[in-house]
Amino acid sequence: MSLPSLQVDQLQAGYETPVVGPLSFHVNQGEVIGIAGPNGTGKSTLLKAVANGVHIFAGEIRKRADLSVAWMDQHPVQLPEMPFSGWEYLRFTEADRAPPEFLARWLDQRVDALSGGQYQLLCLWSVLGGHADLLLLDEPTNNLDQHSARVIEDALKADQGSRAVLVVSHERGFLERVAHRLLEVAD
Repeated sequence: MSLPSLQVDQLQAGYETPVVGPLSFHVNQGEVIGIAGPNGTGKSTLLKAVANGVHIFAGEIRKRADLSVAWMDQHPVQLPEMPFSGWEYLRFTEADRAPPEFLARWLDQRVDALSGGQYQLLCLWSVLGGHADLLLLDEPTNNLDQHSARVIEDALKADQGSRAVLVVSHERGFLERVAHRLLEVAD
């Protein structure tokens, strides 16, 4: 049996004090884990801990030695001036998998001309369209209409079996449709 892509044991993580934990779980390659729970319980902080972005107070995070990680923040920063096309953005992020057709039709536009939802999709595809072994997705359906959210669900389902994914969402139905199992984060 192969080692998990990610193993978390009794993790307590946060900023000045712990925000999340203690939590223990593992993620195998090819598995999608949905992270659910009320606001303020540390779901985003958990992803940041996995990405080495917050203080670990206790416990341990072990990643497979050759594991590559891609991250999508809950609120991707869209600068007032981004004078390059969506295609150039995807090339820069090494997202070379073909994007969904409805996304591809506006990738010739400058990134700073995209709507909030279009930019959210571009940032999400920069992660989904790449080749990382572990994807960390924080509220990927923010700013997306129902059709766009379904396309993202389809992309996550198509990827199952090849990459590990941790996905945070307040939309429980979305998590239930894309995840193999749910991790409940509580106060």
